Order: sequence, then C-alpha cells, then structure tokens
Amino acid sequence: MIQLLKEVGRGKRGARDLTYEEALSAAGKILSREATPAQIGAFLIAERVKMESAEEIEAFAAVCRQAAYRTSAHQGLDCAGPYDGRKKSFMATFPAAFLLAAAGLPVTLHGAPSLPPKWGITLHDLMLAAGFDPSRAGKEAALRAAARAGVLYVDAETWCPPLKELRPIREELGMRTVFNTAEKLVDYAHSPFLAIGVYHNTVFDRTSRLLTKLGYRKALIVQGEEGSEDLHVDRPTRCYLVENGEARLQVIDPDAYGLDAEAPETEWTPVKQLQAAEDVLRGQGPLAYIYQTALNAAVRLHLADRAGSVEEGLYQCKAILESGGAWNRYARWKEVLLRG
Repeated sequence: MIQLLKEVGRGKRGARDLTYEEALSAAGKILSREATPAQIGAFLIAERVKMESAEEIEAFAAVCRQAAYRTSAHQGLDCAGPYDGRKKSFMATFPAAFLLAAAGLPVTLHGAPSLPPKWGITLHDLMLAAGFDPSRAGKEAALRAAARAGVLYVDAETWCPPLKELRPIREELGMRTVFNTAEKLVDYAHSPFLAIGVYHNTVFDRTSRLLTKLGYRKALIVQGEEGSEDLHVDRPTRCYLVENGEARLQVIDPDAYGLDAEAPETEWTPVKQLQAAEDVLRGQGPLAYIYQTALNAAVRLHLADRAGSVEEGLYQCKAILESGGAWNRYARWKEVLLRG
C-alpha cells in the first residue's frame, strides 16, 4: 500500500494514474481494511487531488461488486443517484420507479444514509419517512417487495458491508472520494440498463469510457438535478447515451414535449419529499413534479427499449398515472416492507 501511495501522492504534477491492476490492489487493501485508516485517508485525498482515472474507478467498482451481495432476480434498469443526497430539488426518480414498474420495467434504486460532501436528503431518508428502516429490513424483505411491486431498493451498506465500514473515514474527510462514483456502479441486480447522474461537464467523457467497460447494454449519463439522474423540468438537460462502446451527446428539452414547468420553491425535508412523491403517484400535486416524473420515466422507458420514442413513453406514463397503476405498485411495495 505504501508504494501505491507514493505513486498517487507525489502532488498534482508528479502523481501518476495507477494501472488497472494496481488500482485493483489498492481497492482490495482498502475494502478489506488491510490498509490502515491513515493510509486509506491519504490515498483517497491523493486521488482527489490527482483526479481518478476511468481505470481506477473501474477497479474500485469491480472490487465493490466482489464484496457485495448481488442478485439476478430483478434485471432491468438501475437508477444511480448521488449518495450524498439532495438539498434543493424534487427526487423524481423515486415516483418514476413505480411508474416504470407499472409499465413492466423492473427498477433498482440504491442508497445509504447521507454522506459528504453534500449531506443532503437521500432515498434512505425517504424510506425512514415511509415508516421502515432499510438497514434493518434486510435483503429478503427488499427482494419480496421487488417481486411484488417491481421496484428493488438496496441499502448499499447492508448489501456491500465494506461501504459501511469505510463510512467513518469518509465522514471525517468530509469531501468527495472515488467511492462517490464507485458505490453507484455496484449494479446489485445485474441490470442491463443504467441511468446515472453526474455533476460536472468534465466527467462526461471519463464516465462514458468507464460505462463501456462495465457491461451495461445501454446507459444514460445525465447532468441532472444536483448531480442526479433526474432530468430538469424547467430547462434542457445535457446527457450522453452510451451504447455499443460509443457515447452520443443528447440534449433533452422538456419544452419540446410540452412539459416545461417551474417547480415551486420548497424547503425540503424527507417527509415533504415523500409527500410530494406520493402526490405524484396519485396524479396530484404541482404540475412541475408530475411533468418531471413523467419525463424521466418516459426517457428511461425509451432507454430500456420499452418505448419506441420518448413521446410513446409519455403516452404510456400518462395512461398509467390516470389508471392508478403507479400508485398501486407503490402501495404493494410499501405494504411488503412495512410488514417486514
């Protein structure tokens, strides 16, 4: 570990990217805790200064996958949002998951209690607001809910225990590390399709190269709300579609589909996020949230080859919301998890 630290810790100009094999070794030592806390902290900071390469992130994702419980019983779309949560935006990916499930597309969501650097509201917080603790519910309950309703929620620190063991170090560092990306790519359900959020323009190319190596059939990289996988509803969103080893820039404009709307300013709490999501699933609440949920679901249906176009996906989503199909999926899912 000391030799690997020397390679990445020589400063901005002197440091070099690790080879894939070297990064595998570093990741293995860190996740197994063979490396000391001081070495782990130093490595993560050095990587942050240097900026992680696609090969290094790929290696860390691969070792996280090896350490995780993964299932093939729920293959569909993986929605990979930021584990440090949201502070200012509606979490459209949550109600969109039940809309997609009602359209026949299995969805995997995953997260953990909030992390740095944002320390925002997370999907884990929504689960607590709904009345159950995913870290205590266990994998079996999550899989039963997925079988019943089509949505799998993975508590990442239960399904990949080393992430929980590393939490104190990440909290003490208080900054983004390689794990902020790697933890989103564990692919707990062997999903062929991925929607993943990024924050900065500068990571589009690196992320697209990374996803071509990780086995997804198609992936959409979204520069969405607060770095999430959620398309904006009040302005165009830059995305990259990754397919067959190539990445193509797409700009998705809600106005092109008659869905442009300004979301109301809200002081978000987990309870307010859950209430807003439940309102959408009932076909109620601000139009901006209904439009944003429908747009994200329609784009994801098209990504996963369940709709021939975004317009066709929107037609499906409108019919499902009006019929109560999305709400029924959510009610089934919640019933199973509350029962435990």
